[in-house]
Order: sequence, then C-alpha cells, then structure tokens
Amino acid sequence: MVDPEPGHDGTSMAATGWVGSWMAAQQPVWGEYFPFPVGLPSVLENVTIRQFARLSLGGRRLRVVLSNVYGSAPVTVGAVSVARALGQDRALETTPLAVTFSGETSVIIPPGADRMTDPLNLPVLPLSTVAISLYLPDTVHPQSFHWDGRSTALIGEGLQTDRAAFPVVTTTETRFLLSRILVEAPEHQGCVVAFGDSITDGNGIPVDTETRWPDFLAARLQTDRVSVLNAGISGNRLLRDGMGQSGLTRFAGDVLSHQGVRAIVVLLGINDIGMPGTPLAPDDPVVRADDLVAGYQQLITQAHDRGVRIIGATLLPFEGALPDTPFAGFWSPPKEQVRQDVNHWIRTTQAFDAVVDFDCLLRDPARPFRLHPVSDSGDHLHPGPEGYRHMAGGVPVSDLLSE
Repeated sequence: MVDPEPGHDGTSMAATGWVGSWMAAQQPVWGEYFPFPVGLPSVLENVTIRQFARLSLGGRRLRVVLSNVYGSAPVTVGAVSVARALGQDRALETTPLAVTFSGETSVIIPPGADRMTDPLNLPVLPLSTVAISLYLPDTVHPQSFHWDGRSTALIGEGLQTDRAAFPVVTTTETRFLLSRILVEAPEHQGCVVAFGDSITDGNGIPVDTETRWPDFLAARLQTDRVSVLNAGISGNRLLRDGMGQSGLTRFAGDVLSHQGVRAIVVLLGINDIGMPGTPLAPDDPVVRADDLVAGYQQLITQAHDRGVRIIGATLLPFEGALPDTPFAGFWSPPKEQVRQDVNHWIRTTQAFDAVVDFDCLLRDPARPFRLHPVSDSGDHLHPGPEGYRHMAGGVPVSDLLSE
C-alpha cells in the first residue's frame, strides 16, 4: 500500500497534514462460477469512468490513490480529474481539475501496485462529495475492484475527464481503480477504521444515499476532527477468502497501513457462520466459535503491536435471513448457537479494548434472534438506514478516542 507521507510513523495525532478521508477496500474480480455478477463490463477501452465519493474530513488539498493490487497486467490511465460534486445529483459544482502523477497527466499502474496523485489545490468541506474521472485509453480487463459500492458511477465513450457532463453509455455501482482519497486537514486527530463485511459496506441502503453506519459515525466525529474510513467488503469473511481476501489476510493492508489510525471497529464473522452450505460456500465446513475467536485474537495482537485500539462489535441477529432466495439456509439453529457463543466471548473476555454491542442495540426484544423491524432492511440480515443510524449512535466516542 502507498505511504501517503513518507517519514511519518503512522501514530502522530493533532497534526496538520495528510489523513485518509475516504476508502474503498479492494478485492479480486471473481469468475463466472460465482453466483453474483461482477457489475463491470468485462472489457473497458477508450472510456471515461466518473465515480463519486463522500469524504469524511475536509481539507485544503487532496490526493487520490488508484489501485491495481489484484491485477495481473498493467493498467494505463490516460487522464484523471477531480471536481466538487453536488451529492446525489451526480452534477458537478466546480470545473474538473486535472491531476498529475509526479508531474505527468497519465500513469501506468503495474500489477499488484498502487499509484498516488500529486497534491491538488481543491479545498473540500467535511462530508462533501467529490467526482473522480478516469480515462482508460487502452484495453483493460478489470481484475481489481470494489463490488458493492452503493454509488452510481457514470461510463462514457472517449476522453471526457475535462467535461462537466458527458453522454453516459452505461452506469455501474461497482468501483474500479479508485481506492483512497486523502486530504490535507488542519489539526486533524487521525482516523477510525470500520472493518467488516456487507453490514459495514452498506448493503441494505438505497444507492447514492450515504447512509451506512460508518457514514453516520463520520458525521458524529466531525467536532473531534477524526475521519472514518470504511474498510467493509460485502460477503467478506474473517477466516476464508471468497468475496475479497479473508479479514485476517487483508487486515494489515486495508486497516493498519493508514497513517494516524487510532481505533478500529471490527464487525466481521457473520458470513463465516452463515455461508457454509449455501451457494456462496457449498463445500466449506461449518465454522466453530473457537475458530472465530482465534481469528479475532490475531487481529487484536496485530493492532496492539501497532499501538492501535481495537473495538469488538457483537454480531447482529440474522434469523430468517435472505428468505425466498437460494441462500435461505444462511441461518439455522446450530449457526445461531455459534453466533451466541461468539458474542458471549466478545462481551465477557475483555480481549478487545472496548465492546460495542450492536446485537443488543438492533435485536427485536420480542424475537431476540431477529433484527428489530425498524432496523431491518427487509432481508433480515442487513439493517436499513435507520438501523445503521442506530448503530453509529451506539458507538461510544470515548472508546474510540482514548489514548
């Protein structure tokens, strides 16, 4: 991963300098055998992709990180521009400004690598939206992406990065190449990373609404000058690869590599429990609570070795998850017992530096194995916007910001 400011040790606080303000965790594109479509054209050539990102902290300048971390071939990006945008409208507030890479307007991103832009003089406000336009002149077969972006990206033919609007050939909710955005923020206090699966990635919310629980937490932390980075990947598991590398594998790159990380909230494990025996993991063995506990202990050790606080979140209720779908076996009484055992360990062992009890916050008192109807998106697995708002409101800020 890119070190945004060489020479910093990643632990300084109350600094005026570069800090992550937005991210999309990268994952390898899966094959046709997988039950979900990729959501991107299999070939991109001579197109401009305009993607939108809502920042956490604002700042005087910004930098963009593009990633080809799972690619097997170089990707040429012929031009990149950034503009302030008007949120859900997909319209631009400012004229697109060209960004450079070591003074050059184009860049070749080698396989397995990231590339960061030079600083761009574009002041941005907290919780504002920016549009990043990428021109791909040559043939690209996407291999590294972020599947569940929950944000509409626009794709048009030819070089359109300098245009306020352009004819749209197709759209996608998948993110491609865009990995991180950093801002030069005055007197920032570092960042908090939300590490998880689709419940962190925002599945269950309407597209383009920015109502994930990390979005609501970012709004809460504005007065503390702390950014919130969403390192969720839908379908992700703690112990096994699949939809993204396992949490254990990607923790160092997606979480600990950020400058100024002061706390991590871990909400990961429900897919380890639910996926075995479904079309998502038909041959995988049933996971044991002890297996998940051992995984959490690995994350805790890595975080503490870096001097970073790590907060454990209890796993949400999921009885009746994904009804009337091929994944209806996601929940079962034995799987529920594993969730109960894992949550008991999280609550009682004091292995984490603090605990946020999302299970208690969102469960239905009348049916405690299920999400409360007010919090449920309707699939009995993912919260909706009100549930995510409730989750963010239940995170004790003092636990995040303690030294």
